[in-house]
Amino acid sequence: MQPPTPPVVLILCTGNSCRSHLAEGILRHAAGDLLDVRSAGSKPAGHVHPLAIRAMAEIGIDLSGHRSKHLDEYLQLDVETVITVCGNADQACPMFPGQLNRHHWGFDDPANAPGGEEAQLAVFRRVRDEIKRVFEAYADGRRDAAKAGAGGSSHMESPSAT
Repeated sequence: MQPPTPPVVLILCTGNSCRSHLAEGILRHAAGDLLDVRSAGSKPAGHVHPLAIRAMAEIGIDLSGHRSKHLDEYLQLDVETVITVCGNADQACPMFPGQLNRHHWGFDDPANAPGGEEAQLAVFRRVRDEIKRVFEAYADGRRDAAKAGAGGSSHMESPSAT
């Protein structure tokens, strides 16, 4: 007998170049094979921001193979949970087939950080660390729910992004 396929968690932002990739990498790392984690954008930028890749490499997570994708790529996928990480994506988010949960946890957009590269990287690190706290707590909650026999649905309160 094959093990059940993990539920799909889709993380959305507008450009799918920074926040959603940070969250995807962190949640995939924290959840392991418990969840099938994906990301997309409502208006994809067409690239993953180099400073997002660099900030994640600092904590041992490789985003270099990620690409910017449109949320339409997932409209036919059985998406269990949608998590938006920016207000624009939250407003543009469609319902997906099989969707049981929707969360919105907003974070600052590090792509808009002012200053030189080091100042911008400091913002990427701050946002990465905020996302890490929230999404690791979410993964822990999902793991606890799975152990308790609750299965795929999580009714956890939204963790604080601050």
